[in-house]
Amino acid sequence: MVVPKSRGYLAPSLMIGEQSMRAIRITDFNTPPELLEIDQPTPKAGEALVSIVACGLNFADLLMCNGTYQDTPSLPFTLGMEIAGVVEALGPDTDGPAIGTRVAVFAGQGGMAEYGVFRASELITLPDAMPFEEAAGFMIAYGTSHLALTRRAKLRAGERLVVLGAAGGVGLTAVEIGAGLGAEVIAVARGEEKLKAAQAAGATHLINSEGGDLRAALKALGGVDVVYDAVGGAHFMDALRATRPEGRILTIGFASGDIPQIPANHILVKNIDVIGFYWGGYPKFAPEVLHASLSDLMEMYVQGDIHPHIGARFPLEEAQDALDFLRARKSTGKVVVSTS
Repeated sequence: MVVPKSRGYLAPSLMIGEQSMRAIRITDFNTPPELLEIDQPTPKAGEALVSIVACGLNFADLLMCNGTYQDTPSLPFTLGMEIAGVVEALGPDTDGPAIGTRVAVFAGQGGMAEYGVFRASELITLPDAMPFEEAAGFMIAYGTSHLALTRRAKLRAGERLVVLGAAGGVGLTAVEIGAGLGAEVIAVARGEEKLKAAQAAGATHLINSEGGDLRAALKALGGVDVVYDAVGGAHFMDALRATRPEGRILTIGFASGDIPQIPANHILVKNIDVIGFYWGGYPKFAPEVLHASLSDLMEMYVQGDIHPHIGARFPLEEAQDALDFLRARKSTGKVVVSTS
């Protein structure tokens, strides 16, 4: 039997670890994730116990299921990289958000469960107006696009930005942030429904990736200055050949499963920069950069400048369906799993 959540009123002195909780666990890379009942964790010094309300899914979760993600934890582990919930208890001698505070955190794992223990210093206090489901799908998607476009590509107003996979979890945020920075945004996505979502997010030009010559379509628009590529594969090469001199190509991910091989002679002749970007690395080598970016994004949310789009919602017991939905690329925006 699962013990009901108390939502913010457990004292640290209680025997928290003796209670149980439900969690989506990976116990073997050759078997699907399982919904298991396990011990509820106890926060140590510097940690906080969070009662999880929602968890945002990412393509990396799919890679973790079979052990191919670069930061896959050791077995067994609980899936779920980004979470939103309520601080339930603090470890001994821990300064952190007060019990009952609404928070979000990028944890790397542990989000698809009813409770999780995370470093108190990494918790981000949520604006009162932000629902938990939006918060759970906010950090990686918006954080990736914000840092990639502003810090790495240095996107300028008036430049032409093409977003490959423009209706996906990160792609849609790239359209929105790029348009907000004053760029002329070209959205590339599969099907009219996804292109409509990209247009609503601020895209000026729409290209259906299901048919036609992408390179020719981009060249017909006059070429591009910045490429935001979370897809990889053949579209990377098409976009590269349509990139103007001194353009920048952001490699965000490889949702197609095809990692392109970059022809060095092309980038030499056209003076093009190919820029790697991995948002998950910033907590390790530049956490202050990440936190500053998220603070800016939270303020943009409060001001109504950005509008998170949740494409699909699933309860915890349907987590496998949520992962399959993400794998099939059926969603526009983020896929979120609710734990309550």
